[in-house]
Amino acid sequence: MHSLSRVEPGTSKNELYQQICEQLSELLGDEKNFVANAANTSALLFQSLPDVNWVGFYVAEGRELVLGPFQGKPACVRIRFGKGVCGTAASQQKTLIVPDVSRFPGHIVCDPASQSEIAVPLLNWGKLLGVLDIDSASVNRFDDEDRDGLESIGAVFLASQATNDMPDLSEEAALR
Repeated sequence: MHSLSRVEPGTSKNELYQQICEQLSELLGDEKNFVANAANTSALLFQSLPDVNWVGFYVAEGRELVLGPFQGKPACVRIRFGKGVCGTAASQQKTLIVPDVSRFPGHIVCDPASQSEIAVPLLNWGKLLGVLDIDSASVNRFDDEDRDGLESIGAVFLASQATNDMPDLSEEAALR
């Protein structure tokens, strides 16, 4: 069984994300099941990140995203590529930081308390597997440090999904 390490007060965002990556790597271990790993990843992030009210995965299916494991209030089940923050991140295949969702054209309101959002596409050799989405009830919650940290977390998650059909893109594999 895995236990979460407490984050010391005054820990920088970079240190926080490094600790989360280490904990996530240990938590996922040798497990390859997408649902199990996405569930544990969203739970770890929800418990570890300050000032977030929703953390979860949307899984790519055709030209839309389908709700996967998450922590928070019930959410939208299907999002077409190009729609809302997650669908736009999926179609552009790049991380989107939205400081104020009320100013994002076409924002899809799942939880009216959410004020800012970051959506990280999960890509493996250019193939979109899904999107890691995180919301906050605060405006301007996410910045470039969050982008870097969450993209690193996405890489740890993707490494757990490496199979014969999907190359291992982890740092360790790159050094082999």
